Amino acid sequence: MNTKDVIYELRTKNGLSQDELAQKVFVTRQAVSRWETGETVPNTETLKLLSELFGVSINTLLGSPQKLVCQCCGMPLEDALISRNADGSLNESYCKWCYADGTYTYSDMNDLIEVCVKHMANEEFSEEQARAYMKQVLPTLDYWKRYEELSDDGEFEQFKRQLIDEINALHIEGMPKVEKLNALVGQFVNLAYPLPNGEKAKFLNDQTTYLGNQLESEFGGDRCFGVLANMDFILVCTYAAEGADPELVLYKKR
Repeated sequence: MNTKDVIYELRTKNGLSQDELAQKVFVTRQAVSRWETGETVPNTETLKLLSELFGVSINTLLGSPQKLVCQCCGMPLEDALISRNADGSLNESYCKWCYADGTYTYSDMNDLIEVCVKHMANEEFSEEQARAYMKQVLPTLDYWKRYEELSDDGEFEQFKRQLIDEINALHIEGMPKVEKLNALVGQFVNLAYPLPNGEKAKFLNDQTTYLGNQLESEFGGDRCFGVLANMDFILVCTYAAEGADPELVLYKKR
C-alpha cells in the first residue's frame, strides 16, 4: 500500500472525517485531502503525530518501505510488537521484549540467546543451529554494536536482582528459587484468574512489558509456577499446560 492508501484506511477505520483528522494533527483539511490523493506526504513531525494517533509505526504510514527488525534480538517487527519509549511513542528499532518504556531489558548477549533459542528450535531447526545462528546475527545489530553507549551500566540488572531476592524471600511452598527474570509482554501472559465470588479477573496490561519466568513445581505434576513483576508489584500463580486453569497464589504490591 502507498502512504495515501494507508492514511485513508486508518482514517476511515477510526471513523474520522478529513476535518477531524486534520484537527488532531494540527493541519488543514486540504492537507489531509492532498495526502489521500497522493499529491503530498506528511512531514516528519506530522508522521510522528499520526503514528501516535493510530498506534502504528511510521514505517507502516509510509507503506512499509523497510523490513524492520529488532536491533537487539533480530526479530521481524510488526506494529503490534514494536516497543515504546518512556513518553509512550513507538520505537521502531526494538521489540517489546528487548526494550520497554525506555529501558533495555537485556545486557547479556548469552542470556538473550538462550531465551530466543527456546522459541526458535523446532523439528527442522535444532537448538544448536538456532544458537549458532543467533551468535552470528546478534553482533551485527545496532544495540550490541553500540552496547557501551546504550547500556545503563548495569542498573537494570541490579533491579532484576533485587526483584529476584524479594520473590525468593516470599518462600512460597513448592516453588523453586528464581534464578532469572526474562522480559514478557502482557498480552501473552495476562491470564484471567478465578475470584472467590466466581468472577474472573486479569491484573496486567496487554501492552506492557513485565519481568517473569516459568518454574516447574517441586511437587511434580503438570502444573507450573508463573512469576511476574515490575516496579509496582509481584504476582505468583500456578497453571497447567498452555496457561490453562490458572490460580492466583500471591499478588503483592511493592
